Amino acid sequence: MPTLDEISKEKRRVSEALARLVAQREKLAAQLSELEATERVLARYSKGPRARTTASARTPIAATKPAASARSGKPSRTEGAKPAGGKRGSPSLSDQVLALASGKTQQEIAAVCKGARPNHVGAAISRHKRAGRIEERDGKFYAAQ
Repeated sequence: MPTLDEISKEKRRVSEALARLVAQREKLAAQLSELEATERVLARYSKGPRARTTASARTPIAATKPAASARSGKPSRTEGAKPAGGKRGSPSLSDQVLALASGKTQQEIAAVCKGARPNHVGAAISRHKRAGRIEERDGKFYAAQ
């Protein structure tokens, strides 16, 4: 009967090895998902050109614009939010970004704009760049002359 004992020992050894492999696979899968998330964040905030674009970056935004203008009967939120004097109490995020564009990076500008989300700061910077009010040199933003 030594063969039955040897078979049972070998079976136990293989099942333990399989359990270790399954645990290692789960650990590696978790690490891979973390690395992919980190890669997406780094690609978003890196200075160089993007290696590949995500599916959400390729979807056209123009398709959502007509839906907003379909409510032409109602005043927009921004129209009703203006104070009676016509001037705001504090400068808008767009004005803050333009004022801060004096040799600062996007992360530095976002850190100074308290309460503003980084993606909103990035959108304001993009609008200023498209309009020609801000120039980017060496990863830093400068107000155009």
